[in-house]
Amino acid sequence: MSEARHVRHVRHVLVLPDRDAAEEVAEALAEQFGVTEEPQLVRDALAGEDDAEDAQWLVVVEDPDGACDPTGLDGLAAEYEGWREAE
Repeated sequence: MSEARHVRHVRHVLVLPDRDAAEEVAEALAEQFGVTEEPQLVRDALAGEDDAEDAQWLVVVEDPDGACDPTGLDGLAAEYEGWREAE
C-alpha cells in the first residue's frame, strides 16, 4: 500500500535592498533552483518613506511542489544583502 505524499504549495518571499539585486536573484532562481515560473518583482516602500532610495524589492517565488530548499534560498538572498521572509 503506497502512501500519498501531501505536497503543500509554498510561496517564498525574498527581500532585497534594490531592484538590481532583485533582478539578479530572479535570474539565479531558474539556474540554481530550477524555478520555471517567473518570479514577481515587487517594490516595497518602507513605511512613511516616499523616496525611491528607501525602497526594498521583493522577489515572490511560487513553489507549487514545495521543491525549493528554504536554506538555499536564505543563502541566495544573503549573497545580495537580503533575506527570506518566513511565512
